[in-house]
Amino acid sequence: MRRLTAMLAVLLVLAAPAMAADSASPTRQQQFGDLIIHYNAFASGMLQPSIAQQAGLIRSKGQGVINVTAIRNGKTVPANVTGTIKDLTGREKPLSFKAFNENSAVNYLAQFAVEPDSSATYIFSINVKTGDDDAHTLSFNQEIFSDQ
Repeated sequence: MRRLTAMLAVLLVLAAPAMAADSASPTRQQQFGDLIIHYNAFASGMLQPSIAQQAGLIRSKGQGVINVTAIRNGKTVPANVTGTIKDLTGREKPLSFKAFNENSAVNYLAQFAVEPDSSATYIFSINVKTGDDDAHTLSFNQEIFSDQ
């Protein structure tokens, strides 16, 4: 759990410029009863090469990453995570999440195409279903700076 916390902290620190661009939800989390869903999206070039390799992610100015984690009672819980990304022109694409397990903690990661060497705002719609719970949907806009 300590390593997961360290990885999440690194991802959040590295993505600070992207988080500052969207003040709608500065904590990057949403609560549904006792379930807390943490989320963050950022340019993949912000990842340290070793973290990207370990998670099977591509570091590129043309790729972004979204990280979703479901937490209940202070521990990550398995979930089915699906979603879409839309640019401001309305073009929508599905996100393909994969589980990244480490030390009994799980994060769900998906990569998506971004316009290289620019910044653009994307609209995310994420569905998270844990166990027998109802599916929970969260939506947010985030500006991604892909010149890093």
